[in-house]
Parts: sequence; structure tokens; C-alpha cells
Amino acid sequence: MRASTYPLVDAAEAAALVLDRTLILPAEDVPLAGCAGRVLADDLIAPAELPPFPASAVDGYAIRSEDGGGRLRVVGESAAGRPMAGELPAGGAARILTGGVLPKGADTVVMVEDVEQADGWVSVPVGFPAGHNFHRPGDDLRKGELVVARGEPLGAAEVGLAAALGFPRLRVHRRPRVALMSTGDELVPVGQTPGPGQVVDSNRWALLAALGEAGAAVTLLGVAPDRPEPLRELVVDALRDHDVLVTSGGVSVGTHDLVKPLLESLGEVHLGRVRLKPGKPFTFATLPSDRLAFGLPGFPVSSLVTFEVFVRPALRKMQGFVRLQRPRLPVRMGYEAKAAGDRTEYQRVALKPEGGELVALSTGSQSSSRLMSLAGAHALVRVPPGDSGIPAGAVVEAIILSLPT
Repeated sequence: MRASTYPLVDAAEAAALVLDRTLILPAEDVPLAGCAGRVLADDLIAPAELPPFPASAVDGYAIRSEDGGGRLRVVGESAAGRPMAGELPAGGAARILTGGVLPKGADTVVMVEDVEQADGWVSVPVGFPAGHNFHRPGDDLRKGELVVARGEPLGAAEVGLAAALGFPRLRVHRRPRVALMSTGDELVPVGQTPGPGQVVDSNRWALLAALGEAGAAVTLLGVAPDRPEPLRELVVDALRDHDVLVTSGGVSVGTHDLVKPLLESLGEVHLGRVRLKPGKPFTFATLPSDRLAFGLPGFPVSSLVTFEVFVRPALRKMQGFVRLQRPRLPVRMGYEAKAAGDRTEYQRVALKPEGGELVALSTGSQSSSRLMSLAGAHALVRVPPGDSGIPAGAVVEAIILSLPT
């Protein structure tokens, strides 16, 4: 065991340092089918009005309100994609289906339920007013209007709007390509029975899920050996076509913890210890060609908490997101929370709706090896260092991972 030469850096300062050294990835043109979840690189502006023509909102009859209603002759039909030719004459009505173009001369639509039909004639309510039951051009969007701002993610509605406006492709930021590996001779693959002193490699799969949720394109490198040269060869090869390296384990101060020395030889290590619980040995380095490396601790909870605090915001910045952090909400503490001496602690809590507010309940032992403390957690509560802690009943801001159902 050797003493660490890295200073203990405040958690908030460390998070700011990571983001300061993270660059936004270039933009690329992507077919609409691949845009869901991606982030716009440019504002999406409506090139035309939507809808582009007056379109019926119901099945019914298009009429001229100036005719005053009563008995009108049916002179044609306007269906979606098949508009009626010519102009609606005085005293006439046109059968119109939902989405059909309002015929020229018509200024209102009477629902089919409100009329009587017989032998090519239709009786409509007398005095039916103009302007009913149809969408005017530009009701949804006006030409030149901002549809989606750059930095916003594209969901189902946004992709649908882009299609409606005639965009077959959109300019979005590239997804970060992440190489993910575990380190440690004690690790065995899932499905294999561990031998004496061995454990199943669970971190890789937990981080794979977290990286995918954060929008990364991930390559699994497997388990790296605790030997300098094979580890170096694996990392150097992976960095040729990846933007980010994420490792799990090997960042402490044991003789077999080789990640920090390797990153020092390849680039610049900015963080080697953080004043954080769990996650003190978190490591961050920048490598040539603007590549990033995150060395996460080997304990499962430490690995995922440091991912949430440091890695996820960086991945979102790389993709061009405007909002980098998870949402925060006020919660009332349902227990007394004590910090870990001189380190900021992120405690895992379950949220319970109660009396119009959310109450934070501890998920049990906060040990960095107990993954169950995160499995049922809805949020992280930041407990500042020191002896005071957070008393039960206090209202604090929580990092929301999910909401109770």
C-alpha cells in the first residue's frame, strides 16, 4: 500500500473542473428515424405554416355561414388528401371528413351529429356561426416560429413536428463513444461461479445501463488484467476510436491499482481523490485529442454515485444538452442524516408522498458495497461535511433519480 500523492478536492469543485474540461462533440446530419433522444445542434425553425391549409377538425358539412343554415344542397365532398374542386356555391354544403381541406367559400363546419341528411340535401342549424370546427393555417405553427431550440432533446412529439414540417434529416450532436472496462483479477463474468476470493463483475453491467440511459454508445472491453502492459495495450487500442474511457476499480492506492499510473503516462490526471462519500478515489484525466478518462471506484455504490455526480453531466455536455444535471426537488427529511466527517456524502433515499410533499426515507445501510441502497432509491440527498448533518424534518434539495409511483 502506498500513500496517495493526490490532494483531496471538494466535490463541487471537482464536478466543475470535469465540466470545464469537457467539450461538446461535433454535429452530424442524421435521418429522422435515428433522431429520437438526440440533441439538436441548431434551432429548428418552421419553414411554413402548420397546418398549411384550413382543415376540418371533425366529420360533418362545410357551409357558408352567410346562407343562414336551414336546408342546403350537398354539392361535393372534401376528404383528407382529396379536396373538393372549385368553390362552394351559395346555398350549398360540402360533405367534409376530418383533415379535409375547407372548400373555398366555406367558413365553418357543422358536425355530422348536428345535421339531418336526405336525398342529397342536408338540414343544418339556422344561424350557425362562422369559424367553427376547423383548424386555420398556422394555428399550430407560424412560418419562422421556433419549434425546438438547440440543446433540447428530441422526443416523440419533436420528431413528429420535424416530419410534419418536411425535415427528413436533422442536425444533432454526435453521441459520445465510450469504452467501458472493469479491472481486477478477482472478477469473474456473470454466470460463472466465483472461486476463493473472487466476485462477480456486476459494475460493468450497472455502468452499461447508466451509460446507455445517459445517451452514450458503449463498447464493452471486458475485465482488464492487473498487469501494467496488457492493461496499457487494451486502453491505448480502445482510445483510437472512442471519446471516453470509463473504468471501474483499480483507482485506489494498492500495489495492483494501476489505472492512475496508466492515465498519468497517457495524459494529465486532474483529479485523483475527491472529498466525497462514497467515491473518494474517483479519478479524472484528459487524454490527447480531447479524450476523457474516468476512473470510478470498484465498490458498486461508489461507482454509480460518482457516475451520477461527475460522469453523467459530462456526457450530457458532450451531446449538447442545455440542462446537464438531473432535476432537483425539495424534500422533507424523514430521518436524521449524518455526514462522513470531512467529506460530502450523497445518501440514497426513497421518496414517499405525504401531505402534499415528498418525504425522504433512508434506504438502509449506506455502505459503499451495498448496491441495495441504490436499487430502491428515488433520489440522492447531499449531506454537507461536518458534525451538524441534516435533522429530521428539515427541507432540503434532492437529486431526483426517479419518482415514486
